[in-house]
Amino acid sequence: MSPSANPFGARLRAAMDARGPLCVGIDPHAALLDSWGLADDIAGLEAFSRTVVEALADSVAVFKPQAAFFERFGSRGVAVLERTVADARAAGTLVVMDAKRGDIGSTMAAYASAFLDPASPLFSDALTVSPYLGYGSLAPAVELARASGAGLFVLALTSNPEGAEVQRAVRGDGRTVGATMLAHLAAENAGADPMGSFGAVVGATLGDLSSFDLDINGPLLAPGIGAQGATAADLPRVFGAAVRNVVPNVSRGVLRHGPDTAALRASAERFADEVRTAVAA
Repeated sequence: MSPSANPFGARLRAAMDARGPLCVGIDPHAALLDSWGLADDIAGLEAFSRTVVEALADSVAVFKPQAAFFERFGSRGVAVLERTVADARAAGTLVVMDAKRGDIGSTMAAYASAFLDPASPLFSDALTVSPYLGYGSLAPAVELARASGAGLFVLALTSNPEGAEVQRAVRGDGRTVGATMLAHLAAENAGADPMGSFGAVVGATLGDLSSFDLDINGPLLAPGIGAQGATAADLPRVFGAAVRNVVPNVSRGVLRHGPDTAALRASAERFADEVRTAVAA
């Protein structure tokens, strides 16, 4: 294994400072392929993914491919995902694989190896993971991420309404489950400079989160900007003092402007400018 010279948190901070903090999803679902005039098949999948990378790889900080939209085509879809990851990283864009893996023991270790081992064709700069078999179940992914210089984004306070029944549940010690996940991540990131590599997924649509300590010294991946209703102007109110570490994710809000590459770039630049303005305010 050849670990990255710099840990993910440091590379992400540098990319956010240089390019702005925007993360653009690569979500080739059937309706979006159709709106681009593409067939819902391997050729359409490949054309869509290639266009997004070519249009945006030199300007956005992060891509977040949703693995499910590739996996639904079987091995040929996974091959497209491998090329998409390789092309994005070769162009200098960080890749967060949105696979939301979560399991125990050797199975979790295998999931981690698929996405966090530099020898894997799916190696990504970071991976989304689910901690709801217990935070300790993520240990194989945490260990491999540290060894390879990669990162994790742990589901903590997600934007879907159903998430609250688990994440807002109160433990015996009086803390919510979501707050407990944030505390674990703060411990993982202790002492990291300029920013830790272990982030949380926190929805930008959740409103006032002042009752949660979001200062985990790590990145906060924030879905919900654009089509889900949140705006860049909402970020300071939702994230408070932690807003500088927020990585807002936009998918449909940018992707609906394809396949015109100039329109894709213009949309991504507009969102990035709005986020810069909001964070600097």
